[in-house]
Amino acid sequence: MARVFIGLGSNLAEPRQQLHNALSALTATDGISQVRCSPLYASDPLGPADQPRYLNAVAELATTLAPLELLDVLQRIELEQGRERKDQRWGPRTLDLDILLYDQQQIDHPRLQVPHYHMHARAFVLYPLADLAPELILPNQTRLQTLLAACPFAGLERLD
Repeated sequence: MARVFIGLGSNLAEPRQQLHNALSALTATDGISQVRCSPLYASDPLGPADQPRYLNAVAELATTLAPLELLDVLQRIELEQGRERKDQRWGPRTLDLDILLYDQQQIDHPRLQVPHYHMHARAFVLYPLADLAPELILPNQTRLQTLLAACPFAGLERLD
């Protein structure tokens, strides 16, 4: 079983429900077990400012699925929940599911980069990740606590 961390985000069509539905879909997927989720965080959008704030979380799970199989599952869940893939990067979306970490693997594939690119600078990823695994060490041997120290909490709101 691989230990995997998934980033979840939504800012359209009842974001809290979108994240809840995504977690339910992950839990119901063959080959995925032990799904845990961080608290939710509200964050400002990275892209165009004329869109609603995002709700973000990180899920930890165990899986027997290979990385690209898991990616296919995540993209299927996104589509089932109304995700429309557009040319606009960082635009509004019903659901965004990203593989952040897959065990200690480093993956550089045309469809998948793990650890997820730019996660080291995204507070809406690092803080929920720290809620689940505060002592985590990334594949490049960087401590999560080191990344947190360099990434301000500004713009985030932890929701309970």
